[in-house]
Amino acid sequence: MDTLEKLKIMLGITGSDEDALLQLLLDDVKADLLTWTNRVELPTALEPIQRQIAAIRYNRQGVEGQTAHSEGGISRSFDDLPESIRNAISQYRLLKVVKYAAN
Repeated sequence: MDTLEKLKIMLGITGSDEDALLQLLLDDVKADLLTWTNRVELPTALEPIQRQIAAIRYNRQGVEGQTAHSEGGISRSFDDLPESIRNAISQYRLLKVVKYAAN
């Protein structure tokens, strides 16, 4: 089963109406993960994290940029990424090596 199908199961989506949007979210999250970890290929172990972040972004459509929302006595607040996801990403982060030239 590919990453798109697994994401659709996580979100309870059947059919293919939203496949293009979901694939775009997965691709964007993959690019972000590669940047955050300084890698050129996504480790298999980060695929669940890719799906989790894509699900978060899917569920936040229409409220991008909000940190809190209150309506009809119901309050919601949004974190950037849950601590557990940030910790999982940091385990796969590669350090950048910079050449130092002494004078």
